[in-house]
Amino acid sequence: MNDVSKLNIELVRVIKEWDPLSIGIDDYDTEAADVVQLVHQLDDVAELGKEIQGIYHFSYEEVIPLSKCEQLAIQLLALKNNSSCER
Repeated sequence: MNDVSKLNIELVRVIKEWDPLSIGIDDYDTEAADVVQLVHQLDDVAELGKEIQGIYHFSYEEVIPLSKCEQLAIQLLALKNNSSCER
């Protein structure tokens, strides 16, 4: 398994465990895929946080506080940055 695949698996795990709407970790497959794609494209916590908020709002018509989305963004970008340092 290559480094990107390993990173993606870890990102999906963190995203699903976040469970911002308390509906269970198995209900976020689509959102997790969208967020993983954005993690690879973005490096800014605020920008990624806003995008995460938008993804979940679109899917569930509920607004997750931006601060919670930014906390997730910090975790995800740290994983990405740690992964790129290990190569």
